[in-house]
Amino acid sequence: MSTDQPMAGKVVVVTGAGNGIGRATALLLGSQGAQVVVNDLGASGSGEGANAGPAQQVAGEIRAAGGTAVANTDSVATPEGANAIIQTAITQFGRLDGVVNNAGILRDRIFHKMNREEWQAVIDVHLSGSYFVSRAAAPYFKDQERGAYVHMTSTSGLIGNFGQANYAAAKLGIAALSKSIALDMARFQVRSNCIAPFAWSRLIGTLPSETEAEKQRLARMQSMKPEQVAAVAAFLLSDAASDVSGQILAVRGNEILVMSQPRPVASIHSATGWDSESLAERAMPALKRAFTPLERSPEVFNWDPV
Repeated sequence: MSTDQPMAGKVVVVTGAGNGIGRATALLLGSQGAQVVVNDLGASGSGEGANAGPAQQVAGEIRAAGGTAVANTDSVATPEGANAIIQTAITQFGRLDGVVNNAGILRDRIFHKMNREEWQAVIDVHLSGSYFVSRAAAPYFKDQERGAYVHMTSTSGLIGNFGQANYAAAKLGIAALSKSIALDMARFQVRSNCIAPFAWSRLIGTLPSETEAEKQRLARMQSMKPEQVAAVAAFLLSDAASDVSGQILAVRGNEILVMSQPRPVASIHSATGWDSESLAERAMPALKRAFTPLERSPEVFNWDPV
């Protein structure tokens, strides 16, 4: 395997590959020798409609550059669609080595106004979709004792954001799903990792840009490219990352950050147990030093990208 073809002979499914990070990842994998299933339903940013064009265009770009790719337009949001996506890889290329769970939609709404449909649609695509596609791939990975998952999470879930309870819940759930896959399938040499990407994309373009702070945030996002995220995704699928599993990496321009995962940071005990008075007078004052501030992602990542 040459250094410029690190994915030669591997078959990878990329969901949501018609635009943005998914597109950049599919193109890079194709240039690195992978056989790529370019999946994209072709829906709008909020999940309505369907269009075969984006998936076919990206698959065509890979082939035009000398690579190998097929388009797939099934939905990740149902078990049947997910199975069809994975079966496309098996039917067309005879095997499967990697999955990139990237498909997503946004239905932003302040929490007290969010309706059930807005909640469910986002959960269905992001969290259930990542499960359905991962589950469909799992038997093939298990049988060959080899495989790698890359899931897209978000600092909206890992840290927090306004108006995204549905998206944040789904994205934090994906981080837990990835860790569970990494634990359950380690015995079969199957790896699972998450990326929290910062990059300009079609979905980011739907975020509000009314206040000066929002405009500055979008300007920072525009300076960060999908290709920078794609490079990390492709690496995590490669044999060079064979010892990396169960991790969450944030990719912010040319920065790569390891995100913390929940662990105990402070404790206090009482030999006689706790009541409301002792909790208020002793426990909370001792523990508050370790509380996590109520911050949003832009407030934590408040420096310009490199």
